[in-house]
Amino acid sequence: MKFSPGDIVEIRTPGGFSYVQVTHNHPSYPEVVRALPGLHGKRPTEFDMLARSQSAFVAMIPLGGAIEKRRIEGERVARTSIPEEHAAFPTFRMPIHDKQGGVAYWWFWDGQGLRYSTEPDADAEKYPMREVMSVEAFLKKLA
Repeated sequence: MKFSPGDIVEIRTPGGFSYVQVTHNHPSYPEVVRALPGLHGKRPTEFDMLARSQSAFVAMIPLGGAIEKRRIEGERVARTSIPEEHAAFPTFRMPIHDKQGGVAYWWFWDGQGLRYSTEPDADAEKYPMREVMSVEAFLKKLA
């Protein structure tokens, strides 16, 4: 199953329905999604409004493959515009550790290139980690 930017995917969790919007596809990574806020007892009727909500988190996850393999119970339920603040590929962060286990510096990846900083600004903490999230971790965050 292949998802495209703008797709809204409904995911069934023990606590209710959760929704994510696919924001980007990258040739070397799985789908980039933003989790939309809240757990819902039934399917919302207004997905455009839900898509304009603040993101709960952003992640890279092989969503289509996980649904095909039935590791995630979900389906595409709508397609909406991606809000302007999420139109650009998100910046992901990754710590590079020194021999003592501390963070020597951070790599920042914007889908095309890398940059690094030994003293990132406070905004850098808001960036999602550069990792392909496991299905288990993804479902836990949704719940």
